[in-house]
Amino acid sequence: MNAIYKSEAGRAAIQARYQELVRRWPVAVEQLHIPTREGDTFVLASGPKDAPPVVLLHGSGANSATWLGDIASWATDFRVYAVDMVGEPGGSAESRPALGSDAVASWLDDVLAGLGVSAAAFVGMSLGGWTALDYAVRRPDAVTRLALLCPGGIGKQRFGWIFKNLLDHLFSNHDLRRSAAIVTGLNLTDHAEILDDVTLTFTHFNPRTGKLPLFTDAQLSALPMPVLVIVGEDDVMFKSADTAHRAQQSIPDATTRVLPGVGHAILGQTAPVLEFLRK
Repeated sequence: MNAIYKSEAGRAAIQARYQELVRRWPVAVEQLHIPTREGDTFVLASGPKDAPPVVLLHGSGANSATWLGDIASWATDFRVYAVDMVGEPGGSAESRPALGSDAVASWLDDVLAGLGVSAAAFVGMSLGGWTALDYAVRRPDAVTRLALLCPGGIGKQRFGWIFKNLLDHLFSNHDLRRSAAIVTGLNLTDHAEILDDVTLTFTHFNPRTGKLPLFTDAQLSALPMPVLVIVGEDDVMFKSADTAHRAQQSIPDATTRVLPGVGHAILGQTAPVLEFLRK
């Protein structure tokens, strides 16, 4: 049994659902397996090969299906690489490099080298936002722009790390689907498919635990690239007001947006992110 999954049957169920979603990819796509020091990394590549590169990094307990609603728009002007984070329920290796060390950035070094990319814009969500920001802090010359959706590492976390710990705080009866709606901020009726996928994943998947390392004011103030930070006002995972305030105060070229009535799952930001990438 693999450590990140609760059973082999659960792993198979998650992977089958992921492949079903990959088959829905709305534009031409190459499925790449990039060898790295952490094991193979699965990447979905779309868009003109000679266009400026954009790297997408999803959140914890997710995979590149996160970007299904965005990819058709973003891949028109950019070569978009949707990277499955290692140690998450996607197509990449199940290793988990230590957060707060150079290990995550070194893994991304290998991914970019395998893609033949020396520098790119990054779009990251939640843990993927933390990962993109960590890479920008450690490898500023490799990041041209940084779009962060509900990122970790800037504002304080409200609870322990990700769904497993948070769900235990919210519901003692382990009503996972309803709890997922509370955590994400999504409506049980309007976003039923997404919540079904979250429920499937966290029925069978063991997320990372522990708090994400916070970036210092000095690290944020040294970022040379334009940074877009979008947070949901009602995020139950991170303190959005804290995130927006620190980003605006510490990052030299920051644009921050706080979305009223939005929780941790930030949807419908395809156009604002595209506008930012095009600048």
